[in-house]
Amino acid sequence: MSKISIIIPCYFNGKNIPVTTKILLENELLFPENTIFEYVLIDDGSKDNTWQSMQKFKSDNSEKVTILKLSKNFGSYNAILAGMESATGDCNIVISADLQDPPALMVKMYKYWLNGNKLVIANREKRSDSPISDFFANIYHNLIRKIALPNLPEGGFDFVLFDKILKDNLLQSKEKNTNTLYYLIWMGYDFVTVPYVREKRKEGKSKWTISKKIKLTIDTIVSYSFFPLRLISSIGLILGVIALVYAIIIIFYKIFGLTTPEGWTSLMVVLLFVSSIQMISIGVLGEYIWRTLDSSRQRPSFIVDIKM
Repeated sequence: MSKISIIIPCYFNGKNIPVTTKILLENELLFPENTIFEYVLIDDGSKDNTWQSMQKFKSDNSEKVTILKLSKNFGSYNAILAGMESATGDCNIVISADLQDPPALMVKMYKYWLNGNKLVIANREKRSDSPISDFFANIYHNLIRKIALPNLPEGGFDFVLFDKILKDNLLQSKEKNTNTLYYLIWMGYDFVTVPYVREKRKEGKSKWTISKKIKLTIDTIVSYSFFPLRLISSIGLILGVIALVYAIIIIFYKIFGLTTPEGWTSLMVVLLFVSSIQMISIGVLGEYIWRTLDSSRQRPSFIVDIKM
């Protein structure tokens, strides 16, 4: 007999929850008879009727549902952490509340876990998003694969099943400002992928704004790669070599009485270029230093206002 904890972060999902939870309950019939289900829903500071919808689901299925209300919007990955802390299953599944990830796929993922796979990833083979959104998503995942997590499945993932052992290791890490689910990849466990096509959102409008996407990109790169620091060092070395060569040329001109190269425009271009590199370098260093400071403060990644 095994217990599955299904963790569902919710943000402005009041319209989605009744539909999603109905399908999840129907989906239980596809699992082995001795499977126990636990649902953990987290309201990540929503301002619609998300909490009321969660309460309705809880009242109808009180024995297997836990609902959490965070004090404010801490971000989806911190909401997932809050759900993990409350989950008690032998394995855990993280799935979105908007039905873009097909719940029926959980059965196949669960069978892989029963066969001994501690990590099963449903990776997005294709998307039903807009071409622009799809384009930037591909850039993000290809970039992360290139400089941070080379074994990251193509298309990335948010829909994943992982063993209790991985959950405990992740919670012990206490990492902040990071892509929580990609930490499962970083641990180094072997995993199985289950490709699928991500569907369009059927109800409501996504709150996944451009600013949040940019922050996630920076957080992921800084958390899992030192590439930006190595890039700064390489650029500094290249500029140093260029400066040395230019100095040798100037000395050569002086020794042989040749006309020293002059030009206000060229001088300003070089000055502005070097200055911009310095400012970018300071900004990159600041990203790493700020995260170190934020971690040293030991502030909680989330605050649970209500738990039922």
